Amino acid sequence: MDFNIADLLELVADTVPDHAALVCGDRRLTFAEFDERATRLAHVLAANGVGRGDHVALYLYNGTEYLEGMLAAFKLGAVPINVNYRYVEHELEYLLADADAVAIIHDDEFGGKVDAIRAALPKVAFTLGLGAYEAALAAAPPTRDFGPRSGDDLYILYTGGTTGMPKGVMWRQEDVFFGAFGGGAGGVGAPISAPEEIAERCLEPRTRCVPACPFMHGTAHWMAMSALLTGGTVVIPAEHHLDPGALWRLVATEEANFLVIVGDAFARPLLDALDGPGLDGVDLSSLRVVLSGGAILSPAVKRAFTDRLPGAMLVDGYGASETGGQGQSVAVAGGEVGTAPRFRVGDDTMVLGDDLRPAAVGEVGRLARRGRVPVGYYKDPEKTAATFPVVDGVRWAVPGDHAVTEADGTITLLGRGSVSINTGGEKVYPEEVEAVLKAHAAVFDAVVVGVPDPRWGERVTAVVQARPGAPRPGDDELQEHARTQVAGYKVPRGFVWVDAIVRSPSGKPDYRWAKATAIDAGEGTVPA
Repeated sequence: MDFNIADLLELVADTVPDHAALVCGDRRLTFAEFDERATRLAHVLAANGVGRGDHVALYLYNGTEYLEGMLAAFKLGAVPINVNYRYVEHELEYLLADADAVAIIHDDEFGGKVDAIRAALPKVAFTLGLGAYEAALAAAPPTRDFGPRSGDDLYILYTGGTTGMPKGVMWRQEDVFFGAFGGGAGGVGAPISAPEEIAERCLEPRTRCVPACPFMHGTAHWMAMSALLTGGTVVIPAEHHLDPGALWRLVATEEANFLVIVGDAFARPLLDALDGPGLDGVDLSSLRVVLSGGAILSPAVKRAFTDRLPGAMLVDGYGASETGGQGQSVAVAGGEVGTAPRFRVGDDTMVLGDDLRPAAVGEVGRLARRGRVPVGYYKDPEKTAATFPVVDGVRWAVPGDHAVTEADGTITLLGRGSVSINTGGEKVYPEEVEAVLKAHAAVFDAVVVGVPDPRWGERVTAVVQARPGAPRPGDDELQEHARTQVAGYKVPRGFVWVDAIVRSPSGKPDYRWAKATAIDAGEGTVPA
């Protein structure tokens, strides 16, 4: 038996068939039911021309169908493709064409967009809307009579990052199992040495996991797969948007012990909801871990979260589509919360200098991972060579985050080099300044960008969303607040106030939008 995701999930289903696997609204599926539905869906796909190595697009909101679609594709040796449901038609057409999708499973709401671009996608031979989904499954056989599978079968995660068009990161399934799907251990115990050990690890479910973020981004389905591969339960919010009150009630009702969010964009509304109406008497004592993946939590939010939920451990998980999980920063009630994001990392993660050799302690370099890393980018050998260099026979994943190694071996993350600001020869990482601004009581959210400046090259500018009900502070007040925590050259020289910060559904900031907004607002010459 190989470390193949379909093989492993089938082993879990055979070992604990009656354990709860998926919960979403009124639907509750055991592992046996989840596996059978995925098997039937695999037969539907196969009957419509999907075979080994083909790509199946999942254009879906969160629901059991998303994870059923992933497993169905894996059963066939096919590859599920995540689709951002926020995309407009030309973005959707680009992704589906770039991915060479041959089939699309979609929410009925998205059927119009699929129909509008179908003629431009000659490789797409089959589409299945959720309105026809249940009937299709009912008519398909439940037998697992599929061909052989391998740990070399592919998993592809499309990532847009903070800049540029989306690109597909290709992983061998064995590597993504260890690199991002928890190695089957969910962070508990020693790494698995043989696929058959999965059976032992799933006898006692450890996790009732609530992914608050969309499955179309890696954070949510990485955590979902990690839970399922230990016999745990994935509790899926039925809402198609973040409803903080409903999410807290779901955690309480389902006695969830693991909540997955993405950064302050999720954490702040959740914190505010705890102080609002409708949650009196809601028991959150089951919650043991709140994990933020894909975006770093600001220190102010960490303190507030641990104060409000003293029984829960707050974990910042660091990683990327190109690296999998790399490190963690843990905060608990009464513990120290640093001003900079520092992570404990494994032996395969380190900071590399410009020569792609390990950087000295205190030297700024690029955070990299070796070992179980992706094959590369789909259909893009040039970007693959740049991001996955081979140095002295060792293959590295170097997606572009800048960091510093501290004397105690921890890593201080500075930020993505592609969005860093060069002002007067000094480099400013937006995430550091954003965290400082969001610590101000009147600021709900902030994104920091560089705008063109004739003297400084770029000028640090903040796009800011005020906290509801709080008086808007003056620019001078925010600058004085920032100066107490960061060097003067990092302090924003201009501020643009907006009704709402634009972020992706995963919570990541849209730096292109923020920069355009700042320029459109007339951010120009300021006194030197």
